[in-house]
Amino acid sequence: MTETSSRAGGPRADAVRRSYDTVAADYHRLLEGHLETVPRDRAVLELFAREVAAEAAAGRIPAAVADLGCGTGRVTRHLRDLGAEVFGVDLSPGMVAVAREAYPGLRFEVGSMTALDLPDGALGGVLAWYSTVHLDEPELALVLREFARVLAPGGRLLLAFKATGGPEREHRRLERAYGHAVELDVYRWAPERIARLLAAAGLVESARLVCEPGPGDASPQGFVLARRPRTA
Repeated sequence: MTETSSRAGGPRADAVRRSYDTVAADYHRLLEGHLETVPRDRAVLELFAREVAAEAAAGRIPAAVADLGCGTGRVTRHLRDLGAEVFGVDLSPGMVAVAREAYPGLRFEVGSMTALDLPDGALGGVLAWYSTVHLDEPELALVLREFARVLAPGGRLLLAFKATGGPEREHRRLERAYGHAVELDVYRWAPERIARLLAAAGLVESARLVCEPGPGDASPQGFVLARRPRTA
């Protein structure tokens, strides 16, 4: 699941919320078990989970991890299985309802990445697993600053995104997905542009992976691991 523009509402936020409320059940049906077929994704998530766990075990950061834009909770559950103290937040009440039914042992909340109901420095880890793909640059910059705010110094961010094959930014309009009519803008970014936005938000990139499109992918896939510095 994904996020949107204004801080808690607005026309674009409403369109994203409606779209994902509509597709929630079929989204879960179609994607449940998908991680088991993609070793690359599992490896990236395990690296993130291990880094957070190691820092938390040493007492340097909190153990709490937030899966922001968690959708129906499939990646949240995977992080839990890796040992993370994880909870999920999503803009769509429909997606959260499916997540709560599918994974009753996990905590899921309705909320917006643009205005998280979390104290400063509360988290050791933030996962944004393709959950910023509906954000254009001003909104993406805002969200990355919010991620930096809720991360403790030394905390980790894993951002998965749709990458471009060259241009810094690509946009397309999505009007049908998961068997339903939707109203969604989708953005792809050059990894170098993502790195600059992370730096502007006060986050330091520590690893980057860009993969050629796999089966079912319409674009390269990008993964960036970043951290909030311990000192300003």
